Amino acid sequence: MFRKIASQFGFAGLAASLAATLALSAASLPGPRVDEPRSAKSETVVLAGGCFWGVEAVFDDVKGVSSAVAGYAGGSKANAHYEIVSTGTTGHAESVQVTFDPSQISFGQLLKIYFSVAHDPTELNRQGPDEGTQYRSEIFYTTDEQKKIAEAYIQQLDGAKIFHSRIVTKVAPLQGFYRAEEYHQHYVAQHPNQPYVAYNDIPKIANLHREFPQLVKGGK
Repeated sequence: MFRKIASQFGFAGLAASLAATLALSAASLPGPRVDEPRSAKSETVVLAGGCFWGVEAVFDDVKGVSSAVAGYAGGSKANAHYEIVSTGTTGHAESVQVTFDPSQISFGQLLKIYFSVAHDPTELNRQGPDEGTQYRSEIFYTTDEQKKIAEAYIQQLDGAKIFHSRIVTKVAPLQGFYRAEEYHQHYVAQHPNQPYVAYNDIPKIANLHREFPQLVKGGK
């Protein structure tokens, strides 16, 4: 997808965008000490980390991910609508449902991407220009193994003082995921020239390709 976006956006414009967003450069993280064994059984996890456009775009480009869907988690189905969620009063977080094949990429590897290039896990109830609890950092796990791995990795990263401040990412069981409106799906790929996308999201995809070339679809 990065090559497609670069072609649409124009390499000169892309370079300017990347230069203007050095603050979004990827953090260099160690691999998780606790991870799951390789398995052929498909898994799903829901990850929140700011605006779901960029998070969805990152994971849509990751090897072993069969589906990345923008949506809402943490609140009820009744008010899982963008206009209402955007008020920050519903309990939802803009989230991405990631379905992946553990035989190609482990849950721990997904978390390494999540913490390093998809968002900044030290920002409380905000991400870049977006503020509110709907932009919080949260991992909604679907298995006890995911919970154990996520909590262990957060403890590992905090203990190593990888970031300038402590990780604020919450870890909670998934109670429900509600697919966002269709115009939010694959938004970055469809609107690479949109100013918000160019400034906030294109650099995340570039960081993914630079930091994890072996984990990118089509990579070696």
